[in-house]
Amino acid sequence: MEYVYTAMLLHSAGTKVDAKSVEKVLKAAGIKAEKSRAEALVASLEGVDIEEAMATAAVAAPVAGAVPAAAASSEEAPAEEEEKEEEVSEEDAVSGLGALFG
Repeated sequence: MEYVYTAMLLHSAGTKVDAKSVEKVLKAAGIKAEKSRAEALVASLEGVDIEEAMATAAVAAPVAGAVPAAAASSEEAPAEEEEKEEEVSEEDAVSGLGALFG
């Protein structure tokens, strides 16, 4: 996740998202950066509109967060149903982040 967050940070700062920049940001944050992972991230982001992907992920996040809140308000629901609803919300969150990689 650190690599994706780094790409989002670089994009928001108006800096070109390249492997060298990703490595520098991670190193500055105290994270050991792997050159191959940074290059893979940059390659996967080619042709992706990062601004649009961030907006899509931001819209999907509140929807995913609303499901557990609704489950908490219905105290009569069996524990199995609550676990199932949490799994669905995790899938929704993952699908929103998947948009970052086209």
